[in-house]
Amino acid sequence: MKYDAIILGGGLSGLVTGIALCRAGHSTAIISSGQSALHFNSGSYGLLGHIDGKVVSDPSAAIATLEAPHPYARLGAAALAPLMAEARQIFADAGITLEGSDNANHHRLTPVGEVKPAWLSAAGSPVMEKIKEAAKNGPVLIAGIKGYLDFYPAFLAQGLARQGVDTKTASVTIPALEHLRTNPTEFRAPGIARLLTGQALADFAAELRRAAADASAVIMPAVVGMRDEKPLAELERLTGKKIFYVPTTPMSVTGMRQQAMLRRYFEHLGGVYMLGDKVTEGRIADATLKTLSTVSLGADSLSADQFVMATGSFFSSGLVARPDSIRESVFDLDVDAPADRSKWYSKQVFDEQPYMSFGVHTDGSFRVSKDGKTIDNLYAVGAILGGCNSLKEESGAGVAILTALTVAKAIDKNLSAQKN
Repeated sequence: MKYDAIILGGGLSGLVTGIALCRAGHSTAIISSGQSALHFNSGSYGLLGHIDGKVVSDPSAAIATLEAPHPYARLGAAALAPLMAEARQIFADAGITLEGSDNANHHRLTPVGEVKPAWLSAAGSPVMEKIKEAAKNGPVLIAGIKGYLDFYPAFLAQGLARQGVDTKTASVTIPALEHLRTNPTEFRAPGIARLLTGQALADFAAELRRAAADASAVIMPAVVGMRDEKPLAELERLTGKKIFYVPTTPMSVTGMRQQAMLRRYFEHLGGVYMLGDKVTEGRIADATLKTLSTVSLGADSLSADQFVMATGSFFSSGLVARPDSIRESVFDLDVDAPADRSKWYSKQVFDEQPYMSFGVHTDGSFRVSKDGKTIDNLYAVGAILGGCNSLKEESGAGVAILTALTVAKAIDKNLSAQKN
């Protein structure tokens, strides 16, 4: 099977790359081994929240101060605004509602009551500025679900009190949830979200409306809207209250919904999403990746003119640590990491850990290398890139999205030149 482009990895960076290439008219396939980090995503995307431990107010201005090897430094300040505008349009066209400013971070409420900076947040996200505005009209109800253990009202109440927000708490349920609660493996956010549709959603709304009679707004676990955003708006309509949905563990309904919506949009554009497959080998000749072999295809192979690595970092095993080295897991590409193991980490657990900044070696165009030689048609995007600590910076989503769009533009240029 032959494509214009093949992307390894079906998470945020892989999907954004694939969508951008399909929108440009190129046949594109994504190979995804399974769940991506999007399944754990809060629904908020960080562009840049911290630099050297200091809170960033204007992420666009702060990005302009960064230097190589940070991925943002290689994008160029002039490219930022058009890339961010394109990102917003892609999400909107996929049906995903995102709110936020490129020049001013807002703040999201975490499941344990902390507040973190964000660039864009999904519909219904617990944006602190909006919660405070609602709280001017009375206490905010923190509504848990009876027997549901992945939501922490006490932590949220304490966190909101630190922000000057008055709260009250309640626990609600309906008979359908009581039945679901008998199976502990199903009484998780995704299972509840699958149930809360139709009449069950209406019944739940009636109970929530009674509990929130004198509340200015409601904060509840994100257990609504598994497939799209319509149930979120419907629950607000039925209760007559503004509702903020706090993401929960171990799976985020908001993140899973966005993964599904981005994938549907990619496939709607003609993209092929190969879920549950894994690349086992790549044939490289003359500094060019020619073909890929996968577990599912057996003796058959995939070929393309251009390839993209979007396999993530240590979390998704795009990078793996061995006793004597840090390795890229698919092609054994060159990795920017010191050989001395003692320099991989700090003994102080809460220090910034050096290994978080490790990534595959790339040139100025994000093309990777193997054994010191650049592979002309193989690019890297997202978390597999080094040069930044996205966890500390709150920049992971921004790096994923903006590098994906940058590489898609480079590939589009290459493919268009070949076709002409």
